[in-house]
Amino acid sequence: MKKFLKLVQIEFKRIFSNDVLLAIFFGAPILYGFLFGYVYQQAKVVDLPILIIDQDQSPMTDKIIDAFQDNETLWVTDVRSTAGNLVDEMPFQEYTAVITFPSDFEAKALQKRRPEVRVDLNMVNILNANTASKSIQEVLMTMNAGIEIEGLKKQGMHPDQAMTSYESFKINFNKLYNSTGNYVTFMLPGLLGGIMQQIIFLAMALVFSRDFEDGYFKTLVGQTNSSLYLIIVKAIPFLLMLPILWLGVSLFFNYFQIDGDIYNQPMFVLVALLTLASMFIGMLFSIAIPSQLKATELLMVISTPAFILSGFTWPSIAFPPLITKLAQFIPLTQFLEGFRKVAFYGGDMSSISKEVNMLVIICVVCFVLMLLLLQLKIYLTRKKLKKQQAQ
Repeated sequence: MKKFLKLVQIEFKRIFSNDVLLAIFFGAPILYGFLFGYVYQQAKVVDLPILIIDQDQSPMTDKIIDAFQDNETLWVTDVRSTAGNLVDEMPFQEYTAVITFPSDFEAKALQKRRPEVRVDLNMVNILNANTASKSIQEVLMTMNAGIEIEGLKKQGMHPDQAMTSYESFKINFNKLYNSTGNYVTFMLPGLLGGIMQQIIFLAMALVFSRDFEDGYFKTLVGQTNSSLYLIIVKAIPFLLMLPILWLGVSLFFNYFQIDGDIYNQPMFVLVALLTLASMFIGMLFSIAIPSQLKATELLMVISTPAFILSGFTWPSIAFPPLITKLAQFIPLTQFLEGFRKVAFYGGDMSSISKEVNMLVIICVVCFVLMLLLLQLKIYLTRKKLKKQQAQ
């Protein structure tokens, strides 16, 4: 027991002697948590720049332009009668949309000849374009309804009857789960999960590869010939530190007022399994590749696209089948699928059984491969040491 505790103590010293590892392990979650949280703190997109070309310059178009100016999502940067040279302006102004009212707009509207409002969307940023398109449609549909109802009233129809005549049915949208459309609630949990997987990968990539490089592995082999023993020695410092780190990350939910139930048993199971799966994958690479740099680089190949492949932002059903299957073996994919079910839908353990089973499979497979590969490394190292002693 004393030998075990001494080895764990040495492991702590080796971890804390690596300034880069400490900066990544403790600094990255906190730094990125605040950084991404403040990026999305506004919670929704506002003040998207639009240009209005009013060729009609009538009282009706003035009212519609006023409605656009009152919309918080849109920012009317300019109103003019001619388009000018938009090609030259766009690199500087980056209009999200250009709305054009034709010269005979009011006359045709009053004559019920259905004039056309042209809306040109800038699709360079699809999120901005979709948000602007929705707001523009809301404004135009509202004004269109108002103009139609006013026309019926001028024909002598009672206001209530005019409203009923225009609306054959009503539509009532009820938003569930993040009803405000808060972008922090949508993005930050996924980003934090991705960051935690990445820093665990990076930390664990060094645990054995560093020993191989500086010769400390020979010292460990002199203490034991059990791969399980060494894995436990290496894992204990991180198993003690990571819960503290996860607790710190969870506080971002309170700090940025993210709605979601995260302090419960299903979430604890998901966090524990993501931690173990990420640790085992990282340690496996660290054992298989006796170079800190190469082990880290290869793990980054997995970690870098993990957030996109998780299906958190872009639905996985839209992926090619092969990519979808490969993504299932990345721990973050299973974690985020389960996270959404638990934190936002209020799911229990039964609702995340698929994700839990997959994470357990990843853990077991990686752990068995670690044991076998490390046992082989121990055998080869001891054989080499004996040969050297014999010589």
